[in-house]
This record gives sequence, C-alpha cells and structure tokens, in this order.
Amino acid sequence: MKALILAAGYAKRLWPLTKNKPKPLLIVKEKPIVEHIIKHFDDIPEIDEILIVTNEKFSLNFEQWTDEFSGKLPIKIINDMTTSNEDRKGAVGDMKFSIDEEKIDDDLLVIAGDNLFEYKLADFYKFFKEKKSSVIACKDMNSKEEVKEKFGVVELDSNGKIIGFEEKPAEPKSSLASTACYIFSKEDLKEINLYIEADNPPDNAGDFVKWLSNHKAVYGFIFKEKWFDIGSFESLGNAREEFDG
Repeated sequence: MKALILAAGYAKRLWPLTKNKPKPLLIVKEKPIVEHIIKHFDDIPEIDEILIVTNEKFSLNFEQWTDEFSGKLPIKIINDMTTSNEDRKGAVGDMKFSIDEEKIDDDLLVIAGDNLFEYKLADFYKFFKEKKSSVIACKDMNSKEEVKEKFGVVELDSNGKIIGFEEKPAEPKSSLASTACYIFSKEDLKEINLYIEADNPPDNAGDFVKWLSNHKAVYGFIFKEKWFDIGSFESLGNAREEFDG
C-alpha cells in the first residue's frame, strides 16, 4: 500500500505564515504538521512508500525538508507543476496526477497535509481490511450544529456504509464530519479516471467519495478523539494549544 499526502494548496487564509512556506510544514508541538501525520504510517507495515504531492511553488521546500527528515519509509515528492490558486488541480486532480505519474496499482491511503488527529491510523487500516472496501475517517462532532455549514457531513447505515454525503449542509442529517483521510481500494482507484472524464469537480475529495458511494460500497470509520483541520489562524492556534503530539 502507498500513502499519499495532499499538499498542493496555497493556504492563503494563513498568509503571511504560508506565503513562502507550505501549510504542512508549519510547526505544531515542536515539529512540522506533516511529521505528525507520517509517524502514524509507521504503525501500518503494509505501507511501503510515502508520496507527497505539492506544487511548483513549494516543491523545493519539501525537497529540503526531506533532506533533513529521517524516517522509516522512503518519501517521494511529486510536483504537480501548478503555480497558483487559479491553476491548481484540486484534491481529486492531484490524486489522479499522482496515480498516473507513479503508475500506482495498489491500495492507497490518502490524507490531507493539514490534518492533525489523535486516533490510531492503524485502527483505520484495520477497519479497511475488515470491510474490504474503500473507507473514510469520520469525526463524531456530537452535535449537528457543530457540523452545520462547516464540513462535509456523512450519513451511515447500521453497518457503517455511507448512504449520504453533503458538503457543508445548512441542515445536516448527522453529526459526522468527513476528515480528509481515506483509504481507497486498488479497484476503486480506477474510478477516479471515470469521475474526471465525466467532468465532475476535481477540487474536493469529498465530491469523489459521494460519487463513488452512489454505486459502490464505501464505509465510514467513526472516531471521537481530537481532530484539527488546520484551515485558519484559530484552528492552528487551537492545535498548538490542545493537540497531543
């Protein structure tokens, strides 16, 4: 299995912090966000390589970081060659680009590079193996009000299968937030080409999950531990105070 970290955004909401530094390299609890993510990969023996897809602007930043970082798994930086927010490929676009570039024919763990969490990624992988289908990680926010107009909201049946997915709904049907962490089966990776060829939006991975779950079984792994979506100064500050790195 490969692990793909999505890191090709420009994070303008966090300027000037991210004007010349990619968001995954911002420091939380004395190390870059991306290193907190990578430490979870060590608990999944099946992962044999880490891929980080970024852009032309930040590719050198990641290359310099990999030169200094000493981890257990090989890391490869993929440059999607975009240069601005206007020409970026989007999450699904970068997934397709990475799959094509690296000729990936394997199960793929995909995670946003600004995603901090305290649940065990190994438990998420175990859930994937049990379900034998693609899975997404869902944070139970305990209240529909907490997810209203903020997150992708997931609705599951009694077996954990996705039966509904809405992006930032005004009237959410559950309190489960999609957390930009996915494991796609080798078979389902092939669906990304069909999704893109049908002119579906390439920006949000949640849109692909919604589309996929309409004709294939996709399951939601629910966790209650802390999760931080680093999209604002407020969430970055909260992570720096509350995250148990």
